[in-house]
Amino acid sequence: MKISDLLSYCMSKPGAEQSEHRDWQATQIKTHGVLFALVHDVSGRPAVSLKATPAGADALREQHHDVFPSAHLNKSHWSTLYLEGSLKDSQIYSLVDASLQQALNTRAAGMNHD
Repeated sequence: MKISDLLSYCMSKPGAEQSEHRDWQATQIKTHGVLFALVHDVSGRPAVSLKATPAGADALREQHHDVFPSAHLNKSHWSTLYLEGSLKDSQIYSLVDASLQQALNTRAAGMNHD
């Protein structure tokens, strides 16, 4: 998957806003002020960090060697995956959707687990 395709998909979500996180050299994608995707490079490879439930994050990491705990975010909720790794584009899009839903659920609950 190309970064431009991922960003286009993320920005098509209702309320999506894009900004730069200078310290992490990353592009943040938020909806209603809540982060749901962080696009960045890891060891020179394009990657995205996405939110999940702790059980979902663990399962994803066990199933795919290209998915690992995020360096800058809560490791029990956030996983980073390589865009040009073993996951199919359709799987990445599905994980973006799940991350968005998880972020909105967190917002609705009035808590933030970033």
